[in-house]
Amino acid sequence: MLLFKTKSKKKEQGKLNIPEGLWIKCPSCSEIIYKKELERNLEVCPKCDYHFRLKADRRIEVIFDEGSFQKLFEDIIALDLLNFSDTKKYKDRLKEDNEKTGLSDAVVSGEGKIYGIRVASSIFDFNFMGGSMGRVAGEKIAKTFEYAISNKLPVIVFSSSGGARMQEGIYSLMQMAKTVSLVSEFNKTGIPYISVLTDPTTGGVSASFATLGDIIIAEPRALIGFAGPRVIEKTIHQSLPEGFQRSEYLLEHGMIDMIAERKDLKDILKNLLILIRQ
Repeated sequence: MLLFKTKSKKKEQGKLNIPEGLWIKCPSCSEIIYKKELERNLEVCPKCDYHFRLKADRRIEVIFDEGSFQKLFEDIIALDLLNFSDTKKYKDRLKEDNEKTGLSDAVVSGEGKIYGIRVASSIFDFNFMGGSMGRVAGEKIAKTFEYAISNKLPVIVFSSSGGARMQEGIYSLMQMAKTVSLVSEFNKTGIPYISVLTDPTTGGVSASFATLGDIIIAEPRALIGFAGPRVIEKTIHQSLPEGFQRSEYLLEHGMIDMIAERKDLKDILKNLLILIRQ
């Protein structure tokens, strides 16, 4: 009497051994995309145009001239000044995300060239603690503007953040005032600041430097706002308009200047920089 059904050797031999990580499912349309094809398409779904979130180094690769980006302020690291702990110690979270991403914090800053035009830039990486802005991120952004003032360079900031970093408490919230102050100082030079909002740009980042650009560009369907839609609905006890807080809604209501497809963004930035220099 058979108690267990076994697989035939023929079936086992015919089974395909497909390596993991070759295919990615689009969170928007559920299309299964070959990873190499997605990379060639700059991490944009070829079926529905969903823009996947980019890591900071990939953003640099896509936007800046090859080999031109020089990272700055890499010696600034986060400290657990409050000895904060929730389900994990803050210092353990920092260590985990450092090992996962290879970054010291959520922002990479430096100088690079776009079609030969020098710019100072800060790029958020959502993979590091949700792109949250703590003391290090705020300091790097502030120093980017200081560097741009000293070197008479335009500034481009690519935001992707869940907002202020709660593990740093008031120190995190202070970064809003710090970054706004440096944007104000930079404005006195008359040199342009271009803010690029990617998915998501929320919380203290959207409420400070991210929405103070001379020109504000957003990627398609990016979530942009202070509190999230669910929080707002529960607070006001009303349904929100369709597409609320998405790039298209903000453009329609005059809160941003343009929406740019990722494949077009480098050329758009080049043209803006040329026009502004004239």
